[in-house]
Amino acid sequence: MENDDKKEVTENKKAKKEHRKVSIWAVIITAVVAIAIGAGGMYAYMYNEVKEAQTVSASMKKIQTIYETLYYNYYKKTSAKKLQNGAINGMIDALDDQFSEYMTKSEAESLNDTISGSFVGIGVEVQKSGNYIKVIAPIDNTPAAKAGLKAKDLITKVNGKSIKGVSLEKVISTIRGKKGTYVTLTIQRDGSTFTKKVKRATIPVSTVYGNIDSKNKTVGYIKVTTFSTNTAKEFKKEIKILRKKGAKSFVIDVRDNPGGLMNVAISMASMFVKYGKNVMQVQGRNGETEVYKSSKSYSGGFKVTEPTVVLVNSGSASASEIFASALNESANIKLIGTKTYGKGTVQTTQEYKDGTELKLTIDKWLTANGTWINKKGIEPTIKSDWPSVAYLAAINTDKSYQEGQVSKQVKKIQKILKYLGYFTGTSNGYYGSDTKDAIAKFQSDNGITSTGTADKATVIKMESKLSSKLSNQDNAYKTALKQLTN
Repeated sequence: MENDDKKEVTENKKAKKEHRKVSIWAVIITAVVAIAIGAGGMYAYMYNEVKEAQTVSASMKKIQTIYETLYYNYYKKTSAKKLQNGAINGMIDALDDQFSEYMTKSEAESLNDTISGSFVGIGVEVQKSGNYIKVIAPIDNTPAAKAGLKAKDLITKVNGKSIKGVSLEKVISTIRGKKGTYVTLTIQRDGSTFTKKVKRATIPVSTVYGNIDSKNKTVGYIKVTTFSTNTAKEFKKEIKILRKKGAKSFVIDVRDNPGGLMNVAISMASMFVKYGKNVMQVQGRNGETEVYKSSKSYSGGFKVTEPTVVLVNSGSASASEIFASALNESANIKLIGTKTYGKGTVQTTQEYKDGTELKLTIDKWLTANGTWINKKGIEPTIKSDWPSVAYLAAINTDKSYQEGQVSKQVKKIQKILKYLGYFTGTSNGYYGSDTKDAIAKFQSDNGITSTGTADKATVIKMESKLSSKLSNQDNAYKTALKQLTN
């Protein structure tokens, strides 16, 4: 029995030894297989990378070959820059993405001015006036104001050259220039002509405007026109000003705000959203998602806890939608108005030595809850809009409209007359006797010779009256006030 016991122990030891051998070999074999699989995976990855690089290289060689063929063999001499720009724009067009674009130097400067919230110039608002340019008003504390420019001044020359017939955009471009340089303006004022030499400087552009409601003194209204570099700072300042004036609640208006900087939208949203809660998400081409949360670092420790509503419409896009959706989904703030634009992509810019820039879509952005609103927009909590007549396109004033005519322009005239209370018929585009009578009555009431014909002066007056009446028909704002006061 004792020997049997020893044998059993010996056999057990032998079995364990054999088991250990098997286990060790199993581990070794598993490791070798794993390494083989890993090496295979790495090989596949490297193969794909090399293959992609070869594809790009082959494409570039083909592009270069075609470029050289066109440059040297086309029957007419063509510039290298023209071919270069054509190739670049062609590649971008192939993306079928309206937000990716190759910008000229002037276009890039314009975009950068919008983003930075400033531009280099003299600080004067102007408009076209006949063949010349008229000053609307100089901006306070700018070179134009310090130089003594006044409203209604007529600019006839820039740097000694007549601007007669030159487009407004071109004149503005000429007046602007490098910071610290001078521009000389020839001015006509009250029958006299003189020159002003004005030094160009950086002109800040306000993107936030506010006021206390005329009837309800506890409601502060804030209009945000774009999300540029200084917008969050301006917004914080305006909130503080309105609080001092008695504001206990706020209407934030981002209607027709085309967007701007993503980080600025996050910063402003963090003023309303509880720290730690989602503001938005960004998804790259590989599908990986980065979540941006409200934090003190974004808001600077500034919080808005008063009752708030946000006004949106089809012109609210990009950063406006980031801001509005974050407040709605993470702070339970109501959106009032109409469905937003629906721009759910993120762009970045790449600058080149010649001043041109490439603006390229690089990511998707999702709302706090993970919704991609691209081409869909954000539905408001409460739908409310201007009267439909507010969306009529401007009437062509190059010709007059009279009895017997039928056109879309006449239909617009009828709709405006109906809104103003002069026309009770059907807006069908036919200029009948009822339309003629309505025009005659409108002319009589507004100091215009009563002919019954809608000439240029009559149409301009009609559109002016329409604008005045619409200013008191902001239904979305009225709805917002009801929400806050109730």
